[in-house]
Amino acid sequence: MRARFDTLFGRLFGMLLVAIILAHLLAFFWFHYYGPPPPPPPPPPPEFSENFDGQRPPMDPRFDNRPPRPWFGGPLVPLTFQLVSLIIAAWYGAKLLSRPIQRLSDAAERLSENLDSPPLDESGPREARQAANTFNKMQQRIREQVQQRSRMLGAVSHDLRTPLSRLKLRLEQIDDNKLQGQMRQDLDDMIGMLDATLTYLHEQRTSEALQWMDVQALVESLSENAQDQGADVLTSGHCAPLQVQPMALRSCINNLLDNALRYAGQAMITLEDTRETLVIRVIDHGPGIAADKREAVFEPFFRLEGSRNRNSGGVGLGMTIARQAAERLGGQLSLEETPSGGLTAVIRLPRA
Repeated sequence: MRARFDTLFGRLFGMLLVAIILAHLLAFFWFHYYGPPPPPPPPPPPEFSENFDGQRPPMDPRFDNRPPRPWFGGPLVPLTFQLVSLIIAAWYGAKLLSRPIQRLSDAAERLSENLDSPPLDESGPREARQAANTFNKMQQRIREQVQQRSRMLGAVSHDLRTPLSRLKLRLEQIDDNKLQGQMRQDLDDMIGMLDATLTYLHEQRTSEALQWMDVQALVESLSENAQDQGADVLTSGHCAPLQVQPMALRSCINNLLDNALRYAGQAMITLEDTRETLVIRVIDHGPGIAADKREAVFEPFFRLEGSRNRNSGGVGLGMTIARQAAERLGGQLSLEETPSGGLTAVIRLPRA
């Protein structure tokens, strides 16, 4: 019997059954006590009346001594009790049903933000315990797969960089300067692709804690670093500190700035702060991107031109990394056309 009430169905059914039985028992006793009196006996025959010299025969004490029905003696009280008890049972039943689902939803949200979040408590009805146990196993498997991929990335990074470095050294033995330059460019492209891919995969598995950060100081610092390297970068606008993941925000702005400098040779970063949202725009006056291609550039390894050399723009991961970083911050990244020609990358970060 105890095993039956260990399930969600058993608990809900038992609770509703008890509420219905109690409501009906109360109604039964209430009407038994306050119900209408039994009908009076029929009048005595005439000959019986004459025995009392024409006087009215005495009534049964059960009818003469019955107390008058109080104002609350009608059906209002038991019916109200039935209604209230069933409402309470329905409310508790709905809460009992929704509680495991809410726990799973909260745990899934924590897992999406941090793979190392604490496991779900395996308590409650049997169905809830089974769901929590399955969720914890899934979380453990995901964590193991991510750790295995991290080890694999470390091995790939080490194993590929070593032969590539040896090839660069052996290039010095080639007498043909033109061939040497072409091969060196190919090796540099391979190393760049390797670095960009590892950075992309590292960004996917990185989890940071939220911290209060002076975004304006970050933007000005990135602008000054670019200016020190000879780039034409301007900043404008002010904003209050914002709670963000510092590395994610730096990665997002830095990739957008590099993209603008690569294709336009200059950039402007503007800040627009409101009570609900912080808007960061990276504006350039380069060739821009056609409207039907602006979403495609966020796909990994997508490039507008067919070549894959550094002069034409990396390996096609910068915009992907930038959008994923913005989404980890709870914000959005979109591309718009600059009014005077070019491309504007817009980052919208919520303050709440």
